[in-house]
Amino acid sequence: MYASNSVSDFHNAQSSMEKGYSPSIRAKRILPLQHPTIENTLQKKDSSKTWSPLWPASWVEWLGIFFPCVHWLRSYNIKSYLKTDLMAGITVGTMLVPQAMSYANLAGLQSIYGLYAGLVPVFAYAIFGSSRQLAVGPVALVSLLVSNVLSKIVDIEDDPSDDTVQYYSELAVLLALMVGVVECSMGILRLGWLIRFISHTVISGFTSASAIIIALSQSKYFLGYSITRSSKIIPLLESIFSNIVQFKWRPFTFGCITLAILLIMKHLGKSRKNLRLVRAAGPLTAVVLGTAYAWIFNPADITLVGTIPQGLPQFSVPQHFDKVPDLIGTAFLISGVAILESVGIAKALAAKNGYEIDSNQELFGLGVANVCGAFFSAYPTTGSFSRSAVNNESGAKTGLSGIITGVIMTAALLFLTPLFAQVPQCTLAAIVVSAVMGLIDYEDPIFLWHVDKRDLMLWVASFGFTLFLGIEIGVLIAVGLSLAFVIYESANPHIAVLGRLPGTTVYRNIHQYPEAYTYQGIAIIRIDAPIYFANISFIKERLRKYELQLEGTHQSGRKIQYVILELAPVTHIDSCAVLALKELHEEFKGRNIQMALSNPNHQVMVSLTKARVPDLMGKDWFFVRVHDAVQVCLAHMQQQQHDADFESEDHNLDRRSQSSRARLYTGPEAAPLLS
Repeated sequence: MYASNSVSDFHNAQSSMEKGYSPSIRAKRILPLQHPTIENTLQKKDSSKTWSPLWPASWVEWLGIFFPCVHWLRSYNIKSYLKTDLMAGITVGTMLVPQAMSYANLAGLQSIYGLYAGLVPVFAYAIFGSSRQLAVGPVALVSLLVSNVLSKIVDIEDDPSDDTVQYYSELAVLLALMVGVVECSMGILRLGWLIRFISHTVISGFTSASAIIIALSQSKYFLGYSITRSSKIIPLLESIFSNIVQFKWRPFTFGCITLAILLIMKHLGKSRKNLRLVRAAGPLTAVVLGTAYAWIFNPADITLVGTIPQGLPQFSVPQHFDKVPDLIGTAFLISGVAILESVGIAKALAAKNGYEIDSNQELFGLGVANVCGAFFSAYPTTGSFSRSAVNNESGAKTGLSGIITGVIMTAALLFLTPLFAQVPQCTLAAIVVSAVMGLIDYEDPIFLWHVDKRDLMLWVASFGFTLFLGIEIGVLIAVGLSLAFVIYESANPHIAVLGRLPGTTVYRNIHQYPEAYTYQGIAIIRIDAPIYFANISFIKERLRKYELQLEGTHQSGRKIQYVILELAPVTHIDSCAVLALKELHEEFKGRNIQMALSNPNHQVMVSLTKARVPDLMGKDWFFVRVHDAVQVCLAHMQQQQHDADFESEDHNLDRRSQSSRARLYTGPEAAPLLS
């Protein structure tokens, strides 16, 4: 439907222009805007906003929903996949065994719990997880979070008795169950989108600070004496330097040598493709060298891992549910780390290997892995960045590589635990330090310095608060700042004044394109955000400001007669914004200003139609394009000018006629006639 009155006025103006009034305006076709009716808006709903489940057609598809491994099992190519999956599984398994023991020590647990955490969760994720390359198991950051929360409940350093150690371990297992329940619940309820509000900048600062804390917490194994367990850098540094007189050179020297070997092997594996297996073999090499050194020289200053129970974990139900309130915050924090890191890694690897994954299904798979692990003495696990990268580089094609990794862990628990008793603690500490050094993102603040100073401030805040105030407080403040930035951007959207690019019908921001020209008496404003209760006041203030600015821009000082709102970027408008638009229309109307709307989407038009805004403003003032709105406004202005000129000519003619009659009847030459 065409805007009838506006179009008729436009053609009237065109005929006037053809007579010579204004040759600068040429008629162009005005595209029709479809107006939804009240009946349609009440009966029909936007299908994009409704959810209708796509019911699987077969029992195999149903099975694939609950067991994602069915997808790769159905298409498994033994000839193409088996060899690479075996190689990747063995490689990651040999890397996981020493790392698992190292991360358990970081968590304040005995090394055996790290091996348990690398067993059942690995098998469970291979069945319920959707990623084919993600390597699940204990990781450094989660281990630090476990240590940080449990050390506040149980102090095993002051009371290292068997009962205290056992209680500490049982709380770690309970925490794994809680993390699994949280992750499963978020996956089922499809709440993974919530984590999108935490920016990459916040995560980068948080993980960089956490990596420094982790590395410093492992310094006790290098220095040979105990230090305070803390997630803050100041207490750690004070403890390190206050006890420096107890320094032992043997563990420090051997730990540094081991760390150097690990870093060299990691660098070679990353820089040369033909040596990529060298990177994965680094932790195992360190364990072998450390065990050989301890067995041959038996140094008294170097602490060894000690006896590790042999055999598979037994089924047991987690205990101490009365401590759930003390652990719930950390459970959510660990789940957040799982979403940010594991799901992000899984998506990147899936894209690289040509398939897609569902974030919520992935979160559910991680949750099931933790729940299953909790019944077999595992502490919280998630996807590992380093092991997943090695798994992908080793050619893993399916989840079979994870099953092979689980088999390696099974063999280690059944046959190799006696050998692990001679592993030096400084060797395990070196493995942890080499792993977390890659988490320190020094390139990100440099990049932000050149690109966005505000994001740099956010990175520094996240880094500083985590480093000096602790992980929990640091991440809460950082997330709060991240949300504050989101709210600020949403409540203060970008609004642009548009002008027409010369020789085109394209309208762009006049600040970005200074050559774009504006029309006297017409303000064209684009709103680059959804309009809702939080930003409508800001938008109204800006519209008034731009109205005054545009009036002062033109030398003629002509007042604004038309305000055109470009609504193409507006994806949603709420009831408060609709009411505000009505008020704005009335305010403009009181100052003889006509408001026009350009290119509103269907959902916005439905909301406006339900509120009868088109009836209030007039359907003729809704347009598909900005250029259509401008043409009609110019036509109205031309017609008004033409009418004004015509009235002025009539008025002048009347005055001349009256003057002539006065001269005819009252002038000096009229006397003879009157006589």
